[in-house]
Amino acid sequence: MKKILLTLMLSVGLIGCSSLELEPVSSSIDETQRILSLNLTHEENLVEASKLESSHAVRIVTGQLNDIRDEKIKAEKDIIESAEVAEMVIVSDDKLSFTGPQVSKTIATGILLGDSDVQNYYLKGIKNINSDSIQHQLQLTIVHNSKDRRNYSSVNLCDKWGRCDVEQGKVILVSASASGCSPDTCNFNEVMELSLSDNFLRSQLDNGFTLLFNSKKDTNKVKISSAYLKGYLQVAN
Repeated sequence: MKKILLTLMLSVGLIGCSSLELEPVSSSIDETQRILSLNLTHEENLVEASKLESSHAVRIVTGQLNDIRDEKIKAEKDIIESAEVAEMVIVSDDKLSFTGPQVSKTIATGILLGDSDVQNYYLKGIKNINSDSIQHQLQLTIVHNSKDRRNYSSVNLCDKWGRCDVEQGKVILVSASASGCSPDTCNFNEVMELSLSDNFLRSQLDNGFTLLFNSKKDTNKVKISSAYLKGYLQVAN
């Protein structure tokens, strides 16, 4: 008897499900594109998104509209910044060498106010007169107050998730000096360079790239922005 009742209940359930008609639902991407096609201001776009039937759709479409607006603002800012970088690139008289403007950044390394490293870096390139190809170098100076010199030896390329697993090359030490020494520490100035191919730089144009410089005791991340890269390569070609 129980088996008969269970069979009847399942049959009724299947009949009920088959009688339901699923209403077509536009994807969030379609809704976002529809709103954008109206050529409204961003604020008006958000008003249109708020009219969607479900709160879930409102939240997703609003997020997509905000992301698109942010990307547009960043692209416009990059155009301005890259033009400024291009104007500061120094080209040799023979048009065979290019030197980008220096970027300086202070990177906090600890909880105290004085716990920081100073990074100074720029890109430079030399054109081969025979092949017309360009070999680039990242020139990096790291200034730090430490007990010992760090002796950076290798570099890893970091991805957009912050993982730095891909070895990018070996660091060439240009110079190292110490000053202002106390019994425990000195102010070290370590200058190094890293060779980078033209193909590599151009493959990173859209987002820029981050490199992790490694020593036995410390690491330093150096971020080359998309705007800097675009401005430099606009001239170094």
